[in-house]
Amino acid sequence: MSSAARPALERVADVDELPPGALKGVTLSTGERICLVNTDGEIHALGNVCTHQEFAMSDGALLPGGIIECAWHGARYDCRTGAVKRFPATDPLPVYRVRIEQDAIWVGERIR
Repeated sequence: MSSAARPALERVADVDELPPGALKGVTLSTGERICLVNTDGEIHALGNVCTHQEFAMSDGALLPGGIIECAWHGARYDCRTGAVKRFPATDPLPVYRVRIEQDAIWVGERIR
């Protein structure tokens, strides 16, 4: 009997460490830098490195509509899809699977 392997998830934070409107940078055991975003109680995980000039997205701001803005040059991205919403960035941010279990935030594989 064969069963599909479940993608590995890694616990990265507790839900109460990320109140609505907050950004938090974490590093996975693989070394990948992740930006956690809480937009209206929904938690997302994106790459924490701006695709424009490699600054930490977690140092930026969460704007209305789930848009995150890089603090350095103002590049903007959709926190749900990673899509670029404002230049100077031209490449999207990677997006990672998120699961909430027992008040903990778990991040899995890259999905976009």
